[in-house]
Amino acid sequence: MNRRKVLNLSAITALGLALPGSALEARAQGALSRTAVWPNKRLLDLLKIEHPIVQAPMGGHVGPDMPPAVSGAGGLGSFPCTGLTPAQVREAVGKIRTQTSKPLNINFFCHAMPRRDEAVESAWRKRLAPYYAALGVDPPASPTRTLEPFGPEMCDAVIELKPEVVSFHFGLPEKSLVNRLKAAGCTILSSATTVTEARWLEDQGADAVIAQGVEAGGHRGMFLTTEPASQVSTFALVPQVVDAIRIPVIAAGGIADGRGIAAAFALGASGVQMGTAYLLCPEARISAYHRAALKSARDNLTAMTNVLTGRPARVFMNRIVREIGPLADGVPAFPLASAAVAPLRTKAESQGSAEFSALYAGQAAALARELPAGDFTLKLAADALDRLGVLGRAS
Repeated sequence: MNRRKVLNLSAITALGLALPGSALEARAQGALSRTAVWPNKRLLDLLKIEHPIVQAPMGGHVGPDMPPAVSGAGGLGSFPCTGLTPAQVREAVGKIRTQTSKPLNINFFCHAMPRRDEAVESAWRKRLAPYYAALGVDPPASPTRTLEPFGPEMCDAVIELKPEVVSFHFGLPEKSLVNRLKAAGCTILSSATTVTEARWLEDQGADAVIAQGVEAGGHRGMFLTTEPASQVSTFALVPQVVDAIRIPVIAAGGIADGRGIAAAFALGASGVQMGTAYLLCPEARISAYHRAALKSARDNLTAMTNVLTGRPARVFMNRIVREIGPLADGVPAFPLASAAVAPLRTKAESQGSAEFSALYAGQAAALARELPAGDFTLKLAADALDRLGVLGRAS
């Protein structure tokens, strides 16, 4: 490893406190780019970015302002598109493109459409009946529509928009859609929670794999297994995935600062994906309840649960997670479970309570920092490079 001294955060600050934010960022980014010596450049070369930091998409929590800030700082900004129409995706990506021309990732779920079972859904609403009564809300009717996975119409819109990167959660869409995206020049990423999933993604055309350890906030990316108890931690998963596949590996789960980034490289990763760490940035679209939970976070306040959506996801523990879960039997398939919980969340939040809200967060939530997303990305890069430099000199 090149042991040349790398730029630290104090050097960034010294570039000029009187400069406006965008100008300071530009000068700091230039200085970092000139001095950065990342020990593994496979992801940088693949994505054409300066720093191997991918901001996780985090559906519902990321608007059009965060991705350009991260991309502008040299990382890879990501925009979550699940739940949006093709027209809404075009509008959002258009707004992002007015703020940066740097590489952009747009993200989609590719879950299987749930098989409706009215008996299961009715039993689920009955199980929640005491909460409906306590909050004074009526049980909802069975949903007539559900969350659509990535399909041909959305693929048409993405090819028209030509984002540099398209990422998926819960596997990959059908092969013909993947082939169309790749033919349009899009780099394909997807999440794996096991070595078997990582190998499958490589075989199906992914250009890099996000190895998602069990520490990660939000939904587990699991798609070839339904057993959450056997999910693997980042520290154990990443090196096994690195050994199993030929394409770059992006470490995710419990990484929230420069130390975590350096550790990911030591495990063989070519980069990191970070979500919870960005949730205190002013660009994040989270509720006051979510922000308060993050500010008081500790290492033991999250749990993996399926009671909020029907799929395992890591969230801050609250009443519904403790009393119905964390992991429960008889929960309707994703995303049908959320329709029955929605009126409880709405009513409770109107009364100042988040006891029925999905407050997604990973186990390193206490390390989140209140910085603008661009500044935070630069700090992460500088801190990681400092840490890697120290480790290099120590060796």
